Amino acid sequence: MESLFAMPEFQMSLLLFVALGGYLIASRINQSAVIGLILVGLLVGPSALGLITYTDFVRGLAQLGAVILLFVIGLEFDVKEILSIRNGVIAGVGVIIPWIGGYGISILFGFNTASAIFIGTALTATSIAITANVLKELGKLQTEAAKAIIGAAVIDDVLSLLVLSISADAVSGSLSAGSIALVATKAVAFIVIGGAFGIFIVSRYIERLDATGFCKKFPEFIFIFAMMMAFLYALCAEAVGLSAIVGAFIAGVSFERVELNHSKNFKEGAEYLQIIFASIFFVSLGIIADVKAITPEIFLFLIVLTIVAIVTKLIGCGLPARAMGMKRKDSLIVGFGMAPRGEVAMIVALIGLEAGIIGQSVYVVLVLMSLLTTIITPIVYRNWFFKGNTGCVE
Repeated sequence: MESLFAMPEFQMSLLLFVALGGYLIASRINQSAVIGLILVGLLVGPSALGLITYTDFVRGLAQLGAVILLFVIGLEFDVKEILSIRNGVIAGVGVIIPWIGGYGISILFGFNTASAIFIGTALTATSIAITANVLKELGKLQTEAAKAIIGAAVIDDVLSLLVLSISADAVSGSLSAGSIALVATKAVAFIVIGGAFGIFIVSRYIERLDATGFCKKFPEFIFIFAMMMAFLYALCAEAVGLSAIVGAFIAGVSFERVELNHSKNFKEGAEYLQIIFASIFFVSLGIIADVKAITPEIFLFLIVLTIVAIVTKLIGCGLPARAMGMKRKDSLIVGFGMAPRGEVAMIVALIGLEAGIIGQSVYVVLVLMSLLTTIITPIVYRNWFFKGNTGCVE
């Protein structure tokens, strides 16, 4: 019987069944689907019932979901709308302020310098997947605030990579200008070259391929090709040290203007895949967090760190957005939209744990902080900024 429960078919069926439960919970409490999916993940994971654990199989499906989600999000954006000086300023200040806040509060709570550096580094991250999905769900992806969030989050990922590299080298005593320059060069080169290659070469090749008799005979071929490129971009992003979801997003942005006449619409096909795998991704965020690991000694630090994580992004991203000409409401939307740390901070925490820089208790705090910041943004969006509002942001 145990071998039956371990089969991929059973686990896949169970995860999708759980995801359906997440939608029912979200509907019952009138919240975003993301909230329902994470809550049901907490319920079935180690925190409560222990029915599902974060196995390699679950992790793999979750990664697929994040990649497909960001590919779909990218298909709705023009590269000119997200890469701007304004978004660069928002991202830059939004990395510096959270790092200072995380480092300072950690020292105040008595952690050593190495742990404080990594805690600060985890706070610099922004999970683009969380906010983008909520904005998509609310029909707000084309607002000025959404474009600022998406653009700043992409730049933020590059800057967070630099901070992670600097932090790791500083802790190990091998910090050098050369290593920092190498990381920055690889990240920027991937975004520029990858974007240009996708827009000017791959997109045009897809349109030419669509006009051939082969694609008239096999209209699904372009869809398979587009998804292959999405995962290839994700792989290349990982290879240069960026998050895979940034690579998938760049692929989506690159293919945004592709027009097909004979082939099946790969944008529609990708959205169907996203419905399945992104749901598993959000459920997995609840599964990975084990609230039982929280002790009274670190509970206060968890609460304070979560508050610092949100406030520093509000200040670090919201104020620059306001200073760069955005309206007050949009600036607050940007600040809260950059607050979710999600899987990005969890990855940073895992790197610190495996390197022996932080202990198990700090790792648990960072994972739960990531989860709490992920939950708060959809709640704020649905119940404050966009409550009863189906139009554009004012």
